[in-house]
Amino acid sequence: MSTREASTSSPPIGSKADLIGWIAKGCKPKEQWRIGTEHEKILFHTDTLTPVPYESPRGVRALMDGLMSRFGWQPILEGETVIALKTPPGTDRGTVSLEPGGQFELSGATVETIHDVAGETRAHLDEVRSIGADLGIGMLGMGFTPKYTRAEMPAMPKRRYAVMTKYMPKVGSLGLDMMYRTCTVQVNLDFSSEADMVRKLRVSLALQPIAQALFASSPFTEGKPNGFQSMRGQVWTDTDNARSGNLPFAFDAGMSFERYVDYALDVPMYFVFRDGHYIDVAGASFRDFMAGRLAHNYSDPRLKGLVATMDDWSDHMTTLFPDVRMKRFLEMRGADGGPESHIVALPAYWVGLLYDQTSLDAAWDLVKSWTRAEHDSLRAGVPRLGLATPFRTGTVRDIARETLKIARAGLARRDRRGPDGRDETFGLDVLDEIVASNKTLSDRLLAHYHGDWGGNIDRVFKQFAIV
Repeated sequence: MSTREASTSSPPIGSKADLIGWIAKGCKPKEQWRIGTEHEKILFHTDTLTPVPYESPRGVRALMDGLMSRFGWQPILEGETVIALKTPPGTDRGTVSLEPGGQFELSGATVETIHDVAGETRAHLDEVRSIGADLGIGMLGMGFTPKYTRAEMPAMPKRRYAVMTKYMPKVGSLGLDMMYRTCTVQVNLDFSSEADMVRKLRVSLALQPIAQALFASSPFTEGKPNGFQSMRGQVWTDTDNARSGNLPFAFDAGMSFERYVDYALDVPMYFVFRDGHYIDVAGASFRDFMAGRLAHNYSDPRLKGLVATMDDWSDHMTTLFPDVRMKRFLEMRGADGGPESHIVALPAYWVGLLYDQTSLDAAWDLVKSWTRAEHDSLRAGVPRLGLATPFRTGTVRDIARETLKIARAGLARRDRRGPDGRDETFGLDVLDEIVASNKTLSDRLLAHYHGDWGGNIDRVFKQFAIV
């Protein structure tokens, strides 16, 4: 989730046109399109296999301190608490941040190629590995904590999470699991125009369940098989349906920046950020905020006379959690967390599908006849069945195979070569292996659990640690 820093006040919002214009400023010519990859990992103590709290000699803060002292990262503070890390001015290595349960995230820099993503990912993991070895901290790349109960998960001292933790049980049964026990890999991609956004949004919304099936890596809950390929995907079916899901209106005639703004205006807010503090307004709409109604509906005196600003809008847009989220770019949000190869594969998959016009057109041809009921059926079925989910006359595996052909062709046409002379298609190799073998990471984990691990979930921390 996004990390907010206090800054000078931003302009007040004059009208809905300002909100539409805020998104439209994201339009870029193709030569300026970039790739931004985000990945979360589960921290654990390597000796006791226990979760890693924030404050302790071997805690999350100690890990961040090590990254600062050894590799030049700088702190992002809430008061005197380090809640994230950034690189010095003039450099861009992304941001290191914390999810509510201590999931350790790199929000990478905006880079040009999949080769850059691979290099950035390796550098980050090497840095964390170096500090983690001294502290006895390891990391797992999975979509859901395989062992820990919700009560065992630590809470990170980031103030917005206190507001969310209080609100989540009011709007779904699994929201706290989403916050404290899930991990994802995401990629952020650009659009050139409103029409380009609409085509990319529709294709990527339709295919999020396919990505979820390919990247499924969360078959365990509290040490036992949970019956799902992607428990993380299941969690999102009952987290907060007012702000999550597959945005069926995106497929309606007339989809536009304005239509997304209308949706966002009515998604309940969490907070208003002022003077370094988060004011709890959970449940209010941004439309209420713009109309000056918050002070009438909430007793906090800090809301009196408060005017909605463009920074408030930017904050609010980060608290919407649809399967594909629009800000000034599109965020692909369907995949479970995973190992290094999966971190690189996710942007390779979506860049191959969306950044080449021939591939984008082919992907649209693949999905354009799907009905709303079919979209819903895929979203409901894939968490449990993964690649085996029935669809029309075949399965999701069949669709995955076809999308990988389209993505590989798109990456080949981009023809971006790395130092070793390879093009970007190398990033898809792990996904081709999954489809060819019909075995996801979840399947491999379950085979070990029922086989050589003898039902001992602790073995996952040794065999599948990525740091």
